[in-house]
Amino acid sequence: MSNVFGATSTTDEVLQGVNLSGKRVLVTGVSAGLGVETARVLAAHGAQVVGAARDLSKAQAATQQVRAQAASGGSLDLVQLDLASLDSVRRCADGLLAASQSFDLIIANAGVMACPKGKTVDGFETQFGTNHLGHFVLVNRIASLLKAGSRLVNLSSAGHRYADVNLEDPNFEHAPYDAFIAYGRSKTANVLFAVEFDRRHKARGVRATAVHPGGIRTELSRHLTPEVLEKLIAEINATQPKGAAPFSYKSIPQGAATSVWAACVADAEAIGGRYCEDCHVAEVVSTPGLSGGVRPYALDPQRAQALWQKSEEMVGERFN
Repeated sequence: MSNVFGATSTTDEVLQGVNLSGKRVLVTGVSAGLGVETARVLAAHGAQVVGAARDLSKAQAATQQVRAQAASGGSLDLVQLDLASLDSVRRCADGLLAASQSFDLIIANAGVMACPKGKTVDGFETQFGTNHLGHFVLVNRIASLLKAGSRLVNLSSAGHRYADVNLEDPNFEHAPYDAFIAYGRSKTANVLFAVEFDRRHKARGVRATAVHPGGIRTELSRHLTPEVLEKLIAEINATQPKGAAPFSYKSIPQGAATSVWAACVADAEAIGGRYCEDCHVAEVVSTPGLSGGVRPYALDPQRAQALWQKSEEMVGERFN
């Protein structure tokens, strides 16, 4: 990697001079925010993008700029995907398998954050079911479409530092529900899924990683009041390293930069089974707070295997 990128790098800067012609990419969550920007910059560099969204009419309107800015050979096709319904997930996967077209990249971008207590169609806690289990089934069902040299990028978050996964009570059936703890569990699961997927597939040249996009104003935070956001920012600033700049929001192009960096620019061996932020591989840190780095439990290979097994039990499918 000849260029050095960081927290303020944008998607266009990261992909400057990169030709993605002939590359086929699946991006989930292309109806708003980071998903739309990710699809835009990939198509603008020649990639054939398949965008998945729950609301296709919303996605159609939101992605007009993607089509308008697509380079020669670049394109966007939309498919329906509701990650909170395994029936929808399986239909989407079946359709992609039936098309028999391989993928060079999967960017598992879609998700929900700190929402009120609820359940998915299949009875899972909303955040764990949507953010983790939906992608777990989708990606594993279409894993055969990932060819040698391809990559899986799971969008996690610094929010993983709120909580490790709870394999004994994933649906809060025995503990009081806390929206941020639930979010933390699901984001830790995103990292652990990448760790185990990478272990299982790297021998055939397929690598997986997880990324933290940074703090961005998108629809993801729609459940957070201004008071909660203010408290969250104060908490981040209180745990910043001495001399560090105070928290500031990233723009959407800056937020999506780490996803496309990990997907298209970074060295595969360097990021495989790791957690990335601000366009670099993050350090493992155990200090409290939400500022910088990845907690050790999120990269624990035994924990990753245990989550994989628990996830298979929950969804009623085994993936080899």
